Parts: sequence; C-alpha cells; structure tokens
Amino acid sequence: MKNSGDIMKIFADYHTHSTYSGDAKGSIKENVDAAKKKGLREIAITDHGPKHIGYGVKKKDIKKIRKEIDELNRVNTDIEVKFGLEANIIGIDGKIDVDEEIREELDILLAGFHFGSMPDKLIEGAKIQIYNVLSPLLPSIERKSRVINTKSVVEALKKYDIDILTHPGAKASIDTKEVARAAVENDTALEINSSHGYMTVEYIKIAMKEGAKFVISSDAHRPEDVGNVKKGIERAVQANLSVERIINAEK
Repeated sequence: MKNSGDIMKIFADYHTHSTYSGDAKGSIKENVDAAKKKGLREIAITDHGPKHIGYGVKKKDIKKIRKEIDELNRVNTDIEVKFGLEANIIGIDGKIDVDEEIREELDILLAGFHFGSMPDKLIEGAKIQIYNVLSPLLPSIERKSRVINTKSVVEALKKYDIDILTHPGAKASIDTKEVARAAVENDTALEINSSHGYMTVEYIKIAMKEGAKFVISSDAHRPEDVGNVKKGIERAVQANLSVERIINAEK
C-alpha cells in the first residue's frame, strides 16, 4: 500500500482545543502557529461547549475569543482561523449546549457526545449517561443505549446547522447507517478523529454507502498535536475512502 501521505494531504484541521476549553494546554495563538508550521491553510478553534462538569468554554469568554480570532486573521495572511465550538448533545430531543446567541458568533459548529456533560433534563440525561457507561458490559443495555443515542444525534442534526459530527461511535453507541443518512440529509460531515478510534474503518464503509461526506481531524488538546492526522488518514485509506469525499483533503 502506498504511504498515506502520497494519497492525500490534509489542508485544514477543524477540531482543535485551546486553554479556553479547560482541558487543553495551548493558547489559540500557539495552535495557530503550530498549524502554520505544519503547512495548514485553515484551522478551527473548537473548544468544548459550556455544559460540562469540570471544563468547557465560559459564555463570558465568547466575545473575547471572537475578538482574538479576528485579530489573528487580520495579521495572518497565510492561514484562515475559524471560531467554532464542540457542542455537547445533552438531550434525547437533540438539544445541544450552545445557544443561538453563541452560535451567531461562530464560523463553524461541531457537536458530539461526551461523558460528564450536563443534561438538559436531569432524569433523561442521567439515563443517557448511565446507559452509555454500562453498555459495553451489558448487551441488553447496549441495545437500548444505541436507540437513544441514535435518536439524540439524528434530532440534533435536524435541529441545528451542525457542520461536523465529532467522533461518531465514541462515547456512545450509535446506528451508523441511520446517523449517516441524517448527516447526508442535513449536510453534516462525519469526523474521522485521529485521537479516538472513531470513526472505525467499518463505520466509514457503512457511512460511505449512504453517501456521507467526511472530515479528518486531530482533536488536538496541545499545540504540538495540531495537524497530527496520520491515524485518521490511515483509516480512511483502509476503507478506500476517496479524497473527494473528505472536505479538508486534497491530492
């Protein structure tokens, strides 16, 4: 097999975290500088949504982040910096923890499941979290969990203009085919995350058959990991995913 770097080149990293996330190490500028060194033409700063226990962007910092990114775009002509967030899906009805006021400030919106996110409705949210924790241990719980998780994702994709669904299959079991169909209908890219094992090669193949588009991301929580997408590219190549189906790739 050819070297993955000979098959495709990633020109943008649309999933990176800064210190505003609360669980990452580098500043926005440090991430941007790292992206420039890697030869990227675009980077998105996509810190965690606000409703998470222990970390997540604070609403009071949104305009500060917007101003910082606008200034970086003013002084950098060789890279485009996008302001985004990685929202938490917090309800079976698809609700996310990024409200309309915040969304108006963003250039790009990501969303996904995360352990420890604060539910919109306590009992409902606790059920989702407990099912997802227990599902690897109990097949009966896994089946119930998959139905709930899939409904949550599909409803989120219908309700919001989500650009990228992050690491589908990680943190929460899903019906890949159903999610892929919803992603196609709502023009959302499915993420091949280079830090997590998801999407898996099997999931990529299933989603390909449904006509999905994809993005390969680093999910960097340190500046040195920005643009580190080798593992994601390798899975895309193993699945025989064409470059044309990946929104941030070129030959």
